[in-house]
Amino acid sequence: MSEIHFPILSLIILLPVAGAILVSLVSHPKLAKWLTLAIASAEIIATLTAVVFFNADTGNNFQLIEHADWILNLNVEYLLGIDGISILFLPASALLTWLTVLASWNSIQLLPRLHFALLLALEGITMGIFCALDMMLFFLFWELTLPIIFFLISLWGIGPKRRSAGIKYFITMLFSGVPLLFGIIILAINHVNYVNGSIPQDLVFSFPVLLETPLPETSQTLIFFLLLLGFAVKTPLVPLHTWLPTAALEGPTQMAALLTGLKLGAYGILRFTMPLAPSAAVEYSWALGIVGAITVIYSALIALQQTNMRRLLAYASISHVGLVIIGLSALNMQGVQGAIFHLLNFSLIAGSLMLIAGFIQHRLGSTEILHLGGLAKVMPRLTALYFIFMLASIAVPGTSGFPAEILLIFSALTSHASIGLTALVGAIFAATYMLSFTKKAFFGAITSQAVHKVRDLKTRELLVLCIPAFLVIWLGFFPNTVLKTNQVAVEAWLSRLLEQPSGEVIEPAETKDNP
Repeated sequence: MSEIHFPILSLIILLPVAGAILVSLVSHPKLAKWLTLAIASAEIIATLTAVVFFNADTGNNFQLIEHADWILNLNVEYLLGIDGISILFLPASALLTWLTVLASWNSIQLLPRLHFALLLALEGITMGIFCALDMMLFFLFWELTLPIIFFLISLWGIGPKRRSAGIKYFITMLFSGVPLLFGIIILAINHVNYVNGSIPQDLVFSFPVLLETPLPETSQTLIFFLLLLGFAVKTPLVPLHTWLPTAALEGPTQMAALLTGLKLGAYGILRFTMPLAPSAAVEYSWALGIVGAITVIYSALIALQQTNMRRLLAYASISHVGLVIIGLSALNMQGVQGAIFHLLNFSLIAGSLMLIAGFIQHRLGSTEILHLGGLAKVMPRLTALYFIFMLASIAVPGTSGFPAEILLIFSALTSHASIGLTALVGAIFAATYMLSFTKKAFFGAITSQAVHKVRDLKTRELLVLCIPAFLVIWLGFFPNTVLKTNQVAVEAWLSRLLEQPSGEVIEPAETKDNP
């Protein structure tokens, strides 16, 4: 592991948190907004600095390590670090938060200082999730997101059932934390048994140490499914997905953009579930692929029936995250790199589409198809940018969605042919529901008089959408910007899963129809 003398990762975590405290103390709402924007901008610079310091050619070693004792009696540490898998999630998350701050500039009237403070606090805690290398520290950051998102949904939601949606989210995520905590405790106790130590003196929660601690086969299966269940809820995977469409419809659109743009559950499966239980991950890769395939098809079929843009985008994001799980289950280079690429795309594409839905909601008071129609005639700038993200979401060549999705589909076809075909069908469904809704909402007949009076995007809103639109096109033509950053780390990730301690290479479990 490499170390850096300047605590850049701590700065990335603490800057938004300290900014949240400062914003909450500012007396004037307008000053609070500008201060929030300044802190969010500084956070982008800090995360890009971490990218500059990062060396993508350094194998499976974590970099920019920061270490300090925390809870001595349990050997819980303040341990931070990043690798090629996690590094790009830092600027992607910082950018999405910056965009949500600008998008909510004039739409938040109730307690604006508290709202922007919570956005900054959520940003810092999310950075902690990506940087934490102590499992208990990670769990702390994971759980701290719950009350913040609960208040953001309940207080600033736009639906009549926003409080119920907030409670549903909170209870669902509280449930998901139980198997995660059990899994983490079992891993720590296993280390005690491995070193013939005693509790609590020899408990270890360090992720790098736990990676090197052998885990019995029976324990691997238990750990794999405990962690998978905990992360699957937040991913979300079918049938644990119902909280997301509810939150997207009842909560504020800026919060919905964060929930659809930051797939923390899928990151948890990639980062922790599969590497910590490698044999079980290989043995049950077929089951993981089936869950991903069910998520892709079921969510796409539900999306086909949606008449509300926000619910449509929520189900679309669930379907696309199922494709990520299919890629991870393939256990090959294309699948894992495609999964990471697609997760980064969520911040750019899914987040931006939800922000566009927010702009429409703010102007018309609804995103129901009955109240839309003819938007292209009155909002040409919004329509042009919407088309970039919509085409990216259906993986049209020239957008960042294409290299990510082609990698995922290719990986699935070469690993599990039937699941690969399912991914192809899901891609066809995605094009169908997106193009169908686009035709009705943007080119259909104008049925609402409010549409005639609607204003196109303002300069600030143009800025919000033009930056991710540029990145979507740039990464579509230059995908190696992402792929080269994580290539060595993904190779090490696969090596850990596919090589037994003896060095023997093992093959992923096959589906029944592809022996």
